[in-house]
Amino acid sequence: MTLTTSNDHTTTPDPGGAVQSDSTAAAAPLLWMRGERTALGPFTRELAELYWQWENEPAVIAGMGRQTPESLEARLAGYDAQARSMGTIPRFTIYDLTRPGGPVPVGTSALRIDHYVRTAEFIILLGADGRGRNLATEATRLTLDYAFTISALRSVWLKVLAPNTGAIAAYKKAGFREAGRLRRAGYWHGAEADELLMDVVADDQ
Repeated sequence: MTLTTSNDHTTTPDPGGAVQSDSTAAAAPLLWMRGERTALGPFTRELAELYWQWENEPAVIAGMGRQTPESLEARLAGYDAQARSMGTIPRFTIYDLTRPGGPVPVGTSALRIDHYVRTAEFIILLGADGRGRNLATEATRLTLDYAFTISALRSVWLKVLAPNTGAIAAYKKAGFREAGRLRRAGYWHGAEADELLMDVVADDQ
């Protein structure tokens, strides 16, 4: 995993002495953390409508334990509140690095930090275009790398509905371990479901 501090593009001087950026690279997104298949970049207003589309996919609504969609107007207003809370809830855009033509945004991740005890709740969302491509585990590891090496957290935890076996497998591959179970704490496709608690500490990485 690599921490990057600038866009991955080069600049070249023109004959008049001015510096020009490569036109293709200039449009490349800023990437903060880079793996082999995925990268993390900023959570931006320009992508807010795309976030809204992912968040309202039926599979995502079910996985998050919600029952209803959200309007675009409410989501755009919510972005402003999220932007103001980045000090306690850093959020990232997940990029797929395997596509031709450069990084493609496919999801988001976040750390809901409790600064008093140096822990955080982990949240991840992948849109339909990012699922089934072996991206979730590495995106989770990149976010954990940020949590432990940049934010200096002691532990990270999450909640996941027990029937969501694909997500659970990805979390375990990324280093999470089962820490407990809340019985009948949510709904999965209309049926009551238990919710698993999972956690990871820096030594598990």
